[in-house]
Amino acid sequence: MEGMTAAGKPRIRGGKEVVLRAAIANFTERGYHGTSMRDIARDAEVTVASIYHHYPSKQEILAEIMAKTLSDVIGSTRQALMTAGSSPADQLQAVVRAWIEFHTTRQAEALIGASELRSLESAGRRLVVALRDEQESLFRDIVERGVEMGEFATPYPREAARAVINMGRSVASWYRLGGGTKPEEMSDRYAELALATVRGPAVGTTPA
Repeated sequence: MEGMTAAGKPRIRGGKEVVLRAAIANFTERGYHGTSMRDIARDAEVTVASIYHHYPSKQEILAEIMAKTLSDVIGSTRQALMTAGSSPADQLQAVVRAWIEFHTTRQAEALIGASELRSLESAGRRLVVALRDEQESLFRDIVERGVEMGEFATPYPREAARAVINMGRSVASWYRLGGGTKPEEMSDRYAELALATVRGPAVGTTPA
């Protein structure tokens, strides 16, 4: 039992982070629509009423998880860009390493972010879409600058940037820690794959 406060209200044990962790575990295992507030309360070891103290609905929990996940990975990739070299190739490799590291070490949140956009409603969806667009623009700006400077040869910079993003996003669905390849090793591999994507020959040319 959680007990009661002096004011006669349920005493909250664990707080929002405990609720979010339980929600992440359940959304990953059962999906958003397959998870109930009782499932989350059970794994958070709180009452359903306690969850409503923090979140008015399950929808609000999903929106916070997805927005926080995107904000965290945007922060990681922006930090990587700030500390990278001046060339587009160096910058692309740096942000891809940060992108892959995130998707290999925070797989559960990454998987929810990749699969549950369709479950978001109204304001939550608009926020998450805006954050996704912000993340995409970071990659796209690097690729477009590389094309302008002649460092990258892809004739499709927008599509190439999306391909690099989606390549990295898919890692969360199959990567397993302890499976033989460390996150930093996987990050290095995908940094090379990203360069191969943007450095391909232009349309109509024949590779040497």
